Amino acid sequence: MISDANPVGCERLRVVTFNHHDFDGNDQRVGKVVVLDAVAKNVQIIFDALYDRGFVISSARLMEDYAGSDDASMDDNNTSAFNGRNITGGGSWSNHAYGAAIDLNPLQNPFISIGQDGSATIAPVAAARSSVNRLDQRPNKPLLAGKAEEVVALFADNGFINWGGYWNFPIDYQHFELGNKTFIKRLASSSPEAAEQIFDSYVSTYRHCVARNSTLPEAVARKVCAERAMK
Repeated sequence: MISDANPVGCERLRVVTFNHHDFDGNDQRVGKVVVLDAVAKNVQIIFDALYDRGFVISSARLMEDYAGSDDASMDDNNTSAFNGRNITGGGSWSNHAYGAAIDLNPLQNPFISIGQDGSATIAPVAAARSSVNRLDQRPNKPLLAGKAEEVVALFADNGFINWGGYWNFPIDYQHFELGNKTFIKRLASSSPEAAEQIFDSYVSTYRHCVARNSTLPEAVARKVCAERAMK
């Protein structure tokens, strides 16, 4: 939710509107996400590319429709970005509160919290028996559409290089964000013009790194270049 307490003001946020395919075969659904102004251009590129690829998105409604409840949005399998909330399980601002993170198809890409005793909590709950197994090719099982693994490269190529599927715990398959909190805060504290230039340079540097490492397997090149960008 947008409020005066958010780490970025309303004037720094932009609504990105796009068409998307849904799981019922409709190809003219309209989605919206709110993001930081500096990244809006690339977020538009991401979602336009998802549409061109036929990638399915269940829903993309603004968090105001869920009164800012991350749980309600996940339960509705809603793709979202900005939300003025703290990090899950912590007291600091989430990167979503800066408009610098995107959650994609939570039902197909669940959040998995792992306790010290080895217990796991899966959100949304409905994903527990449908989406934890990430294998594509399984006997007698259909392909799981809408998985984040299909689009990790696209998000990274547009600045969202840190994917929650890389993490040991929690594992957050739905979550994509910019490189690190220091960089995000730098964007948020810079003027809109300066922030856009900083972000464009950041994206260009990552892309050039991937191109220079084109002889490596794609996933390895992403790893190398993401590590450099997140320093």
